[in-house]
Amino acid sequence: MAIRVVPYDPEWPSLFRRIVGELEPLLADLTPVFHHVGSTSVPGLAAKPKIDLHAAFANADVLPEAIERVESLGAFTFHGDKYQQQTWTFTSGKGSYGARLYLCSANNVVLRDRLAFRDYLRSHAERANAYAALKMKLMGEANDDWDYYTGGKRNFVLETLRLASEEG
Repeated sequence: MAIRVVPYDPEWPSLFRRIVGELEPLLADLTPVFHHVGSTSVPGLAAKPKIDLHAAFANADVLPEAIERVESLGAFTFHGDKYQQQTWTFTSGKGSYGARLYLCSANNVVLRDRLAFRDYLRSHAERANAYAALKMKLMGEANDDWDYYTGGKRNFVLETLRLASEEG
C-alpha cells in the first residue's frame, strides 16, 4: 500500500464526528469517551487521510463486549491487539479516507501518549511544522516501506513526548 501524506483537510474534524456518530448508538451503554488522535487531529498538519480515534472505556471489563459489537457492524476490519498494548484495532475505508479505531481502557498508556503528542503539536506550531516536514521527507524516501516511514518518525515522537512531559 502506498504511503500518502496530504495537506491538512479542514473536513477531518467533521469526519471524526461522523464516525463517532455511527459508533455512539452501538456503544452508548458502555460509556466510551471518544478521542480524535493522530495527525488528522492537529489543525494545519499534513497527514495520511485516515482518521485515528480511540474509544476509551472507564471499565476495562466491557472491552470484549465493545469489540464484539464493533465486529458485528461489518464496516470495520478487526486486527486484534497487534502490539500487545491492550489496544484493540479496527480499520475501515470510507471512500477517499479511512479510519483507524482503537478500543482501550481510559488509563491506557498508548492513549495517554497519543493525547500528549497531539496536544503538544496543537499548542506548538513550530513542532507541528517540523513533524509535517519530516513526514513528507520520509514519504519521499520510503519507497512505500512502512517500517522505514514509521521508524523514521520514532525519535521525533519520543522527543516530542519528552518535551510534553517537561511542560507537564
